[in-house]
Amino acid sequence: MSVLTPRRTLLTLLGLSLFLLVSAMLALSVGTTSISISSIFGVLTGNEQIADETTRTIILSLRFPRILLALVVGGSLSIAGATFQALLRNPLAEPYILGISSGGTLGAIIAITAGMSLPYLTTPLLAFAGSGLVMLLVYMLGHRRGFVDPTTLLLSGVMIGAFFNAIILVLMSVANQEIRTTFLWLLGNLSGASYGWVLAVGIPSLIASALLIFHSRSFNSISQGDEDAMHMGIDVKSVRRRSYIFASLLTGMAVSVSGVIGFVGLLVPHICRLLFGPDHRLLLPASMIFGGAFLIVCDLLARTLMAPSEIPVGAITAAVGAPLFIYLLKRDVRF
Repeated sequence: MSVLTPRRTLLTLLGLSLFLLVSAMLALSVGTTSISISSIFGVLTGNEQIADETTRTIILSLRFPRILLALVVGGSLSIAGATFQALLRNPLAEPYILGISSGGTLGAIIAITAGMSLPYLTTPLLAFAGSGLVMLLVYMLGHRRGFVDPTTLLLSGVMIGAFFNAIILVLMSVANQEIRTTFLWLLGNLSGASYGWVLAVGIPSLIASALLIFHSRSFNSISQGDEDAMHMGIDVKSVRRRSYIFASLLTGMAVSVSGVIGFVGLLVPHICRLLFGPDHRLLLPASMIFGGAFLIVCDLLARTLMAPSEIPVGAITAAVGAPLFIYLLKRDVRF
């Protein structure tokens, strides 16, 4: 892999942005009602002569906010996955496998079942609290003799995630039918997208992503070993602690609006690492953009493969991510 230069970084990110744009245009166009590219541009530019009112409603009220939410969720899970993989030096680490998504989901369910007001505030906050709690438990259990053991931490995450999933199932089994219906999005669903939710989770997610990208140089050193990073003057404990908080925030924001969408944080960073190299200065922003485009495409498949019925987007990502997870286990892939 060639040396990372500003020109290469710019060209790579521009190429990924173009892929994102194409994915978004395809998602705007394809569905139970097909819409021409000219009509899409007419709606987006405010040209009322090109598109009728029905087309404008489909694009602006249904598909466009859903695309924006897929961009936020996919980008958040991907950059969180890349961060966990760097800090734990394990390509199998990601929010879903570590159980952090389950913690965030439990927090969101508590907010919903308790009927808390201000859903744009309380649901993301409790989802973040749940994600942070799981991350804290996993981190504590992963310590052995004063050091973090990546294998122990990964297995602890799987077990804690299973425990939280059991609690979720209990809550769902005792909920009344009306509340149980609202839990469909917890299977991984973006159908509840709105501009309010995009703003509620998009702004904190963007800030957390920017802060993680700011630490990308430190991740390059930490991924090679804590001792090497400390010799380079990096406060490893401080960077790791802040990064865990930011990555947990990203996970909590994502699951608070979409439910559990697994394997995005595993699949996307791994693909970007294979394509663009392990330098986190490029890997993190590339994962964020590619992750958004990837989830847009997966959501497009989820709502069109069995139209007019809709498949949970989490099922689509799992169908792609689970075989890769097995492949990584069999090949014993390491940094």
